[in-house]
Amino acid sequence: MSTFHIIVATDLAENSLTILRETASITVQQVTPSAVRDSIGQAHALIARDDVRIDKTLLDAAPNLKLIGRVGAGLNGIDMEAATNRGIIVMNTPGTNAIAAGEHAVTLMLALSRRLVVAHDSLKDGWWLLDRKRQAGTQLYEKTLGIIGLGRVGSIVAQRCLAFGMTVLAYDPYMSEDLLLDERVQLVGLKELLTRSDFVSLHVAATPETADLINATTLAQMKQGARLINTSHGSIIDEAAVVTALKDGHLAGVAVDVYKDEPPYNSPLVGLDNVIHTPHIGDNTIEAMQDLSLQIVKQVLDALHGKDYRNVVNMPFVPGLDFETARPYMRLAECIGTMIHALSRSPVSRVAVEYRGEEMSGLVKAIAVAILKGLLQPVLGDKVNTINAPVLAAERGIQVAQTKGMKTGDYASMVSCEVTLEDGETILMAGTLLDRKEPHIVQINQYRMNFVPEGHLLLMGSFDQPGVIGKVGTLMATNSVNIASWHTGRAEPGGHTFTVLALDLPLPTPVLDELLGLDFVRHAHQVEIKQ
Repeated sequence: MSTFHIIVATDLAENSLTILRETASITVQQVTPSAVRDSIGQAHALIARDDVRIDKTLLDAAPNLKLIGRVGAGLNGIDMEAATNRGIIVMNTPGTNAIAAGEHAVTLMLALSRRLVVAHDSLKDGWWLLDRKRQAGTQLYEKTLGIIGLGRVGSIVAQRCLAFGMTVLAYDPYMSEDLLLDERVQLVGLKELLTRSDFVSLHVAATPETADLINATTLAQMKQGARLINTSHGSIIDEAAVVTALKDGHLAGVAVDVYKDEPPYNSPLVGLDNVIHTPHIGDNTIEAMQDLSLQIVKQVLDALHGKDYRNVVNMPFVPGLDFETARPYMRLAECIGTMIHALSRSPVSRVAVEYRGEEMSGLVKAIAVAILKGLLQPVLGDKVNTINAPVLAAERGIQVAQTKGMKTGDYASMVSCEVTLEDGETILMAGTLLDRKEPHIVQINQYRMNFVPEGHLLLMGSFDQPGVIGKVGTLMATNSVNIASWHTGRAEPGGHTFTVLALDLPLPTPVLDELLGLDFVRHAHQVEIKQ
């Protein structure tokens, strides 16, 4: 079993660290975020939060890195293109801290509405009800809350605030009404949300589309005296524009847990009387810490050992599809790619993929990527995996397409692939699963057959004439090569045949040359399919 060295550059719960330390194939090194660059050279995996910037320079210093585990949902600061090109798995832990983050947003909303910080500071300074009017708050009951981003955290905020008797509006271009968990939440456009809401809470990911979403223009659309809460990401708001809206009285208050630059030493929001600011602690609860730690540790260990790939953001899986469902189909597809490579007499220029069966409707991309991996791995070795196979194929000018109408058998569930070579030749191969587990190749070009693609295989094209089995068998016996199975398909009697022999050991080169010298052999290729 391989040994993997994991760098942990963040605080994890002690029971999760114990799991890492007690796993036989794992060595663990705990470092501070600032020490990652000096320690990354021997690491196979890195577990970190978004205070560690994982750029191309860092990745170049990590030749052995196979996996990046981000504690939390955000992926900001990771050079995803560089990681994918290197075949490095990137995973996160979405939703694990949603309750903690949602509750913190509601906490800030309550603190804003009741001016808790002002009241607290007044009493701390020795004043008792010095100015009741200045300390007067506002109720949440019958107020309107606008939630921008109705994902896991936004949905939790909505539920909590509905319980307060608030009207809840939501803007989320990726959410449809039939997906709403509560029909009391009203989906509206962004402008309507801003103009109607007494409180606006931000819960969107940091993307180019959401950068400075709250700016001078959108702030002007907000209701006079509204309050703004941001617990998502500092890049979502234009801090200078928000300060202007606060100072001219358009906004009554702002609460922030995240900042454009962290630590926010130069943030204009810090220190204003009508701003509540917390130091990025939205997910910092004992329960969330334990859950996040356990989830990322289990995900990293399963991925390193090839058991499962949960929450990997740069693998070809449809969200919600578990790896156990995808694994056997990807295994079949990779076998098809490996065998097609063995039969190819010139470089591949195009790969067409067809699937049949409802259970594969969410697996098209995963199947295509697995075929590409099988095609490229005999040449590139460990440099190719299911993360970077599409990138490496594109670099080699290989076109990939989904198609229909291949002339294959009548199996209800089937993966088919037709490869076009640069010399114009095409190779067709199709396979299926027995009991949705065991891969079987059922067609190669026009030849129908049925065999399990594993072990040492000899792929032989010959002329259909008497004595082929006897002569090949004699050659194998003379050279002490045992034939485990023999599968032959033929296009028509007396024409061409295609045979797949499963051997206990590969043929030595002299024996293969002798086989190729037989007058009925058109071609012969060897391939090893590992389990």
